[in-house]
Amino acid sequence: MASRAAAALVVVALACAAVHSAAAGLSPDFHAVSCPDLEHIVKYHVAEAFRKDVGVAPALIRILFHDCFPQGCDASVLLTGNNSEQGMGPNLTLRPVALNLIESIRAAVHRACGRTVSCADLTVLATRDSLVLAGGPHFDVALGRRDALAPASQDLVFTLPAPSFTVPELLKSFGDRNLDKADLVSLSGAHTFGIAHCSSFSDRFTPDVDTNPAIDPNFAAKLKAKCAKDVPAGTVNQTLDVRTPDVFDNKYYFDLIAKQGLFKSDQGLIVHPDTTRMATRFSLNQGAFFEQFAKSMVKMSNMDLLTGSQGEIRFNCAVPNSRVEGIETASDEGHAAAM
Repeated sequence: MASRAAAALVVVALACAAVHSAAAGLSPDFHAVSCPDLEHIVKYHVAEAFRKDVGVAPALIRILFHDCFPQGCDASVLLTGNNSEQGMGPNLTLRPVALNLIESIRAAVHRACGRTVSCADLTVLATRDSLVLAGGPHFDVALGRRDALAPASQDLVFTLPAPSFTVPELLKSFGDRNLDKADLVSLSGAHTFGIAHCSSFSDRFTPDVDTNPAIDPNFAAKLKAKCAKDVPAGTVNQTLDVRTPDVFDNKYYFDLIAKQGLFKSDQGLIVHPDTTRMATRFSLNQGAFFEQFAKSMVKMSNMDLLTGSQGEIRFNCAVPNSRVEGIETASDEGHAAAM
């Protein structure tokens, strides 16, 4: 078992290295000279946050996905102020604990190394490290991203796939971003930990054979009873994975087989002919899931990047440099201070 796990990690590392080499402007050693302690600093701060709240791991993965999918991994989702992505529907429930962690890491890295590392790079590194702490696969991260000067437009933000999407809608949404079926099925596996609000899965209570896959009746009854107490709305949380809600593993796919997928977009993966074979395979083989998830995370984190002289390296992850007043003070402010 141990030898198979080690072999799987070698495959993941080799696959990720191949993708890295294709990402123009990125390099695993990009900050080796300018910030040799970068990964140690990030790892320390992530570990401290995870020790206090394991929910920071799924919160970071969600931030990364919501950053990368609309217009690329450029830390635009971290920006606050007018037209902020955080003020738009898909991002209203991004967790402040994770947003603040990224800014805390930025401040620590810039104190140690100067303003050499972007918030975009820090977001990818922090997400990777939190994933490993939660039990997920390690993968190498190529660096050299730069930060966006402005938020993504509302039209781009609303290209994020919704929990109510059917599998054909998901395949088109991912395909429009050059992500394929394997990316869809594996990245959906990030729902193996984390929480959701009742409003995001209320459509599961009225299954329709054509648009809404069946839900286990006992599971549905428990969810209905729980959500009946959701007053005011948004005060009740439900774990996405009912088996191991705080661990990154393949139990999410077990949930789907048992008709206990919380979102319609999740449950559809196990019954739709285009995705059922891969989802079933991941339920039987955690190593296969981990290998594909790592590849897909690398692929996603390398989409539509700003590199070289494009964009900027922010003084504060929540504020474009053009808005910073009193740079020396702003460089030590936290994310919350800019909100």
